[in-house]
Amino acid sequence: MSLFLFKIFLLLSFWGISLAARRLNEDSPTTQLLHYHNGPLLSGQISINLIWYGQFKPSQKAIVSDFITSLQHSSSSSSSSSSSQPSVATWWKTTQSYYRLATKRKTAPLSLSLGKQIQEETYSLGKSLTTNNLVHLASKGQHKNAINVVLTSADVAVEGFCMSRCGTHGSSSVADKSKSYKFAYVWVGNSEKQCPGQCAWPFHQPVYGPQSPALVAPNNDVGLDGMVINLASLLAGTVTNPFGNGFFQGPAEAPLEAATACPGVYGRGAYPGYAGNLLLDSSTGASYNAHGANGRKYLLPALYDPATSSCSTLL
Repeated sequence: MSLFLFKIFLLLSFWGISLAARRLNEDSPTTQLLHYHNGPLLSGQISINLIWYGQFKPSQKAIVSDFITSLQHSSSSSSSSSSSQPSVATWWKTTQSYYRLATKRKTAPLSLSLGKQIQEETYSLGKSLTTNNLVHLASKGQHKNAINVVLTSADVAVEGFCMSRCGTHGSSSVADKSKSYKFAYVWVGNSEKQCPGQCAWPFHQPVYGPQSPALVAPNNDVGLDGMVINLASLLAGTVTNPFGNGFFQGPAEAPLEAATACPGVYGRGAYPGYAGNLLLDSSTGASYNAHGANGRKYLLPALYDPATSSCSTLL
């Protein structure tokens, strides 16, 4: 399932969806936007394995790994600022509403943790990848109780990247001895050199639509901070719709999910071209809405909250 995070890329489409998202916030309709299709959600102890394809600096890898650690463990970090609110962990708690609605299944609580990090620095499959290549790379991670995340560097072209998607999530089956496992995977590309206006907004001016000034990225890396936004969206979609029969609206091959139902919304008052009311780092001028582990700051998308039938923001 692709992540259509072209928040400004298709102006008319984005305008209409964003206004719908604003109405969700303001009018609080009683009907559910996302329907449950009775499939399983991810549950129990889930490791998030990172497969780094291409060249990434250690500082860039730390931005992503700290984000993963922040999802449920911000409060346990040794950093004094890790318990600051709003936090990444608080943002993630919105996904719990989906589990409460899936009452027909006995679902164990979900607990995420940072798993293995696999390095693919030599471009073993080249610098132009297909979707099948992404699945192959994702299969290098753990197959059971895992989400395998493939992250491609700024010099790697991927099928559909920048034209129709900034990332995607899906599932694949692998045989392990006498058993077959279905594992969930995510792919996100670094758009810094190829299409920051599509996949790293609001840290870069959009290609189309209202041309408001770009925001300063909280980790001083437009490409990686943009990747975190897309990764956050895809992880929310993965746990609530891991195998294409969970929570979504529309066609299964291009669904609206927990984050994509609220495109372009990061804080209250958001509208096309404006991310919403955010926090501002007084020393760097960076915009953010969540505190993470090791003193990190992040900008995270609104999530649709089925408990309130609205787009939930941290601010």
